[in-house]
Amino acid sequence: MADHVQSLAQLENLCKQLYETTDTATRLQAEKALVEFTNSPDCLSKCQLLLERGSSSYSQLLAATCLTKLVSRTNNPLPLEQRIDIRNYVLNYLATRPKLATFVTQALIQLYARITKLGWFDCQKDDYVFRNAITDVTRFLQDSVEYCIIGVTILSQLTNEINQASGKNLNLNDESQHGLLMQLLKLTHNCLNFDFIGTSTDESSDDLCTVQIPTSWRSAFLDSSTLQLFFDLYHSIPPSFSPLVLSCLVQIASVRRSLFNNAERAKFLSHLVDGVKRILENPQSLSDPNNYHEFCRLLARLKSNYQLGELVKVENYPEVIRLIANFTVTSLQHWEFAPNSVHYLLSLWQRLAASVPYVKATEPHMLETYTPEVTKAYITSRLESVHIILRDGLEDPLEDTGLVQQQLDQLSTIGRCEYEKTCALLVQLFDQSAQSYQELLQSASASPMDIAVQEGRLTWLVYIIGAVIGGRVSFASTDEQDAMDGELVCRVLQLMNLTDSRLAQAGNEKLELAMLSFFEQFRKIYIGDQVQKSSKLYRRLSEVLGLNDETMVLSVFIGKIITNLKYWGRCEPITSKTLQLLNDLSIGYSSVRKLVKLSAVQFMLNNHTSEHFSFLGINNQSNLTDMRCRTTFYTALGRLLMVDLGEDEDQYEQFMLPLTAAFEAVAQMFSTNSFNEQEAKRTLVGLVRDLRGIAFAFNAKTSFMMLFEWIYPSYMPILQRAIELWYHDPACTTPVLKLMAELVHNRSQRLQFDVSSPNGILLFRETSKMITMYGNRILTLGEVPKDQVYALKLKGVSICFSMLKAALSGSYVNFGVFRLYGDDALDNALQTFIKLLLSIPHSDLLDYPKLSQSYYSLLEVLTQDHMNFIASLEPHVIMYILSSISEGLTALDTMVCTGCCSCLDHIVTYLFKQLSRSTKKRTTPLNQESDRFLHIMQQHPEMIQQMLSTVLNIIIFEDCRNQWSMSRPLLGLILLNEKYFSDLRNSIVNSQPPEKQQAMHLCFENLMEGIERNLLTKNRDRFTQNLSAFRREVNDSMKNSTYGVNSNDMMS
Repeated sequence: MADHVQSLAQLENLCKQLYETTDTATRLQAEKALVEFTNSPDCLSKCQLLLERGSSSYSQLLAATCLTKLVSRTNNPLPLEQRIDIRNYVLNYLATRPKLATFVTQALIQLYARITKLGWFDCQKDDYVFRNAITDVTRFLQDSVEYCIIGVTILSQLTNEINQASGKNLNLNDESQHGLLMQLLKLTHNCLNFDFIGTSTDESSDDLCTVQIPTSWRSAFLDSSTLQLFFDLYHSIPPSFSPLVLSCLVQIASVRRSLFNNAERAKFLSHLVDGVKRILENPQSLSDPNNYHEFCRLLARLKSNYQLGELVKVENYPEVIRLIANFTVTSLQHWEFAPNSVHYLLSLWQRLAASVPYVKATEPHMLETYTPEVTKAYITSRLESVHIILRDGLEDPLEDTGLVQQQLDQLSTIGRCEYEKTCALLVQLFDQSAQSYQELLQSASASPMDIAVQEGRLTWLVYIIGAVIGGRVSFASTDEQDAMDGELVCRVLQLMNLTDSRLAQAGNEKLELAMLSFFEQFRKIYIGDQVQKSSKLYRRLSEVLGLNDETMVLSVFIGKIITNLKYWGRCEPITSKTLQLLNDLSIGYSSVRKLVKLSAVQFMLNNHTSEHFSFLGINNQSNLTDMRCRTTFYTALGRLLMVDLGEDEDQYEQFMLPLTAAFEAVAQMFSTNSFNEQEAKRTLVGLVRDLRGIAFAFNAKTSFMMLFEWIYPSYMPILQRAIELWYHDPACTTPVLKLMAELVHNRSQRLQFDVSSPNGILLFRETSKMITMYGNRILTLGEVPKDQVYALKLKGVSICFSMLKAALSGSYVNFGVFRLYGDDALDNALQTFIKLLLSIPHSDLLDYPKLSQSYYSLLEVLTQDHMNFIASLEPHVIMYILSSISEGLTALDTMVCTGCCSCLDHIVTYLFKQLSRSTKKRTTPLNQESDRFLHIMQQHPEMIQQMLSTVLNIIIFEDCRNQWSMSRPLLGLILLNEKYFSDLRNSIVNSQPPEKQQAMHLCFENLMEGIERNLLTKNRDRFTQNLSAFRREVNDSMKNSTYGVNSNDMMS
């Protein structure tokens, strides 16, 4: 005890020396001793002694200050119980000693405030023990004035204390804190990337992104310091973190426009543009590819989320657009640096240029100054890259046709702004390269490298000329601009004449692909029914090349197509694009009639053989799948032939001679025991692809009947034999099955047989025979590996389903006669369908889109017209089909979902009719199939009940995109399951909050109001109307429910 007293006396003496002495040395010595005391283990107990027994105010101040340090300690903090004791002790101390020195009272109140603040989130037995400050203070406020002063001071100090940020500031130069910084930035980025309204689309549509920030965050975005913080961070933090900061800025720049009013948006945009300007003025960090990429994305968002009319009103717009233009030009010139980022810069300028005609602001946009600079930089940089790529063996951007096309689409709009300058530049560069190229070709000593460079430059120029001509569609064009297009077109056509004349010796594939791209753009803009034939372009073509009208220009197109097919028949990319061009030309009403009059087209119609068109030959080196382009070729030829064909069978037979010869050759091979299988396969696959093209083009009755009579009965057995021999080789079976599916497709009502003709039935017999043969044989393959199951089996099965659907729904066969006359063709086809179906797991039906579409569309026809067949199936088959419908109801593909609703409607209607008949007293009993089907359904009511539940849930709780389709089977389901529907209704009503149950009950009452117990059309239509009102009322009720999610504030 004596020690305590002695040490207390020493402490009090030290306090006196610290606060009263004038001697500096003594004060420093006292301060040092007191610091040691603060850090000593028994400091807490001695502080309490000082408060209890200390005789001077200075010792009380020391105790309060030391305790404040102790409770603020982050390493080795005081236990919760101890802090509660200190808090209670301080309050009692203040309550029992109102006459303390002011500075002591202040220090003790500071201690109380600090304990309360630091313990705000501390719990003891589920009670936030430091949050009852108001209760603590109330007793002071209910006493005398001096106590009231203490109480109010406590509240004042506590408010001030809590208001002070006690968190640690990030030290950006402290490497140990970089991990925290990284995670904070990731957190921010993830918050800004959050899909707030659940409408996230494909992430690849990056530049169309709008961030749907909730309205409750509005204040943070209205505060300019939020935006400023990220720009300041970008300039302050290490380069490795800055891409993440820019990513956050990209999202901030994309916040939905409706978050602001016009004035707020203008202010926000102004701060955003200022931040961008600051980065452009200090571009050192942009040398990092990741920073550069994110910054390009940020620039693109300036225009994707704001209008040009808003941008031009920003204070520093003239300076900023100059800096952005310079940055873009520099970026384009350094084409090898971050090539994937160029898309965003071009996207910005494309949108800016496209907005020029619509901007209403009086402020100058200055794009007429800077857009030509961007256009020039893009064009010249691409040309300059050619030599470096060839010299250093770098990857050629022209190899990536997708990327090139994307950039050209953007340039087509940019280049149309100040089009005179674009054309002048292109003419100048083209003339230089074309002249150099011509001189090199004439020179005996020209190096292949120099020729390749000029060809590369000309390739880019031809692509770009095609693009800017295609850009005409986006702008109101003038006669002068059409004349400029004429200048460009003349030059490309002159180059084409030069390159075509050399094809016998050498050709450049990339240059040819560029020519085809140019022709495609030229065709879209200047060829066809909508084009003004008085266009200045034609006048220029007439002056320079003697092409006086569209017919002469079309002859140039056809000449090029024939040349390409002659010399490039072994080059698949050129052949397929050339044939696509021919196909596009053959679609136009007026152009196809002009084409037919050309001698070159007549030559094609009379000489479509491998002798003239090498791609029609049987090339043993190429793959069977490379023959796909032949279908395109014959579709175009078929359209051209049909223009003047009429009923001229001689002309048709003349046209079909090469195909007749091919069929005879295959027939000859099949008639011998040993034949060259590869040759037979190639001949047949080429032939059926050709025929499919013709069958697709022949969409008129007269021409299609000629084709039908040519192929049936003479050549059908050959197709059947091919399926029989090569069922395991999809490269052979797929084209044959597709041809058959096309032949049975009643496109444009072309399959209209005479009343005395049995051809409809005969055609279905052949269809049934092929489906049965293929189906039975493909099932012998057994287990197929999962990664090959579609190619080897499901694709063929899918085509068979499509074929059967086309035949059943073609309205050219009366299917009732098959059973009447004992013909098993229909039964065989349907039984094969069932066998194939049962060999496919449910999951595969929905996993492969083409298979699911063909299956459900076939099932729709079967349930509509052949319900007796469905009813006659084995119980497990019926359950399989019903399960597939049940799963299809929730499919993502709306077409599949709608088809399932239709199937279910047909089945439910059939069931309801049979039940109604069975309850009536009729002399004719139900047929055996109907009776069995009813029995199966009564044995397994859960399947129909589950579908009723599914449909109702989709209508009530989901975004139902096909409400009308869903409504059709629902009435039948309800009438078949009235008790189950009643239970389901009660369950849904009871799941609502108590205050909503009456409203939901009323919704269900209104749904069935005026509905009778039948499925007549009038009754169905009334139910559909009731259902629309029901869904609307239920949605309104759910929106206002506390159980539902109210997303209204998102868009307010």
